[in-house]
Amino acid sequence: MLVLQFLSVFGYGIMAYQDMRDREVTWVLFPLLGTCLALTHILQVGFSVFVHAIVINLILITCVVSLLWSITTFGFKKSFLNVSFGLGDLLFLYIFAMGFPTMTFVYLMVGSLLFSLLAFLLMKLVLQSQTVPLAGLMGLFLIAMTLLSWVPGTPSLYAY
Repeated sequence: MLVLQFLSVFGYGIMAYQDMRDREVTWVLFPLLGTCLALTHILQVGFSVFVHAIVINLILITCVVSLLWSITTFGFKKSFLNVSFGLGDLLFLYIFAMGFPTMTFVYLMVGSLLFSLLAFLLMKLVLQSQTVPLAGLMGLFLIAMTLLSWVPGTPSLYAY
């Protein structure tokens, strides 16, 4: 279990580095990270709870992405994929949805999006960055949360 979580942290780190450096992530990381997250989730809560949780999580992500697509396409009259929202960011969101029970997922999702917004505002001031490395910044947040969950006495990320 700890090995899978360590591999997940390592995957988040590589993804964050690549996304911040080049705004692109090697495609092999997505299935590897998804497998590590899904296996950790299954081992923690059991298969039936896992299936129930990821169905809800995937529905939530699909609703959010659909809303973003609608606003971008009809409100701003821009292309969505790889213009306003990167394919890597989309894949990361779906992989992220497989890794945690629904309540934990919602908290981590909101927390990582707020962290990404604040980090990007700082990056924009310091580095004059014009694009958001969303998957990378969310990965950094998840590294911090996973490492914090290893501290004795902290609540489990897999409580449901």
